[in-house]
Amino acid sequence: MSSPVPTPQGPAPFLTIHTAVVLLIAVVIGLVVGGLTFLSGGAVAAAVLAGLTTAGVSIPVLRTLIG
Repeated sequence: MSSPVPTPQGPAPFLTIHTAVVLLIAVVIGLVVGGLTFLSGGAVAAAVLAGLTTAGVSIPVLRTLIG
């Protein structure tokens, strides 16, 4: 009997598909909230803060939902 030939494995990916999808969706959600905040008459700084906060808060939620 011959032993199975091991397949060569390259280095691990920098980001997994799961991480990339979660971060991409979080960025999109942050952009939408920031844009809506700006369009509702808020200052640019307030829109940026709203977008960053929303993106940051959505990451743990998305991580558990997309699994």
